[in-house]
Amino acid sequence: MTTLIHPDRRFLFAHPAHFLALGFGSGLMRPAPGTWGTLVALPLAWLWFRFGGSPFLLVLLCLPFFGLGAWAARVTSRSLGVHDHGCIVWDEVVGMLLVLALIPGDWLSWCMGFVLFRLFDIFKPWPIRWFDDHVHGGAGIMIDDVVAAFLTVLVFLAVHRWLPYFF
Repeated sequence: MTTLIHPDRRFLFAHPAHFLALGFGSGLMRPAPGTWGTLVALPLAWLWFRFGGSPFLLVLLCLPFFGLGAWAARVTSRSLGVHDHGCIVWDEVVGMLLVLALIPGDWLSWCMGFVLFRLFDIFKPWPIRWFDDHVHGGAGIMIDDVVAAFLTVLVFLAVHRWLPYFF
């Protein structure tokens, strides 16, 4: 790794990988850049569904987004001199897109999915923590948020099943 760099707008536009990894600039926002990065997924998903995109195709689209994110996270973390710097938020964007593709499309469901995803991403219970600790490089930066997305969906579906009058 190189010397630690504090990212700014100049860093954001210095390389396409930085622009993607920093979630189009949302990773520069303070406080809680991961939350800002997660919020980026909401208008992206809304536009996707507004223009007729299907949930299944959005899940499939997350596959190349994961690959691009792994590359961008690797390049950006090397440039920053830190593995999984807090400003790298493309993993949150992809994780939240997965959540939004797999839960109902109403605002209450999206709010609940957002809160659950942030809780899983922040606290990293097992197995999220295991992936975060054992998978390295760009894929490692991305994978824990994908696992958090699937756990979010599982909890969401369980709550939705047992408390249907809220939805």
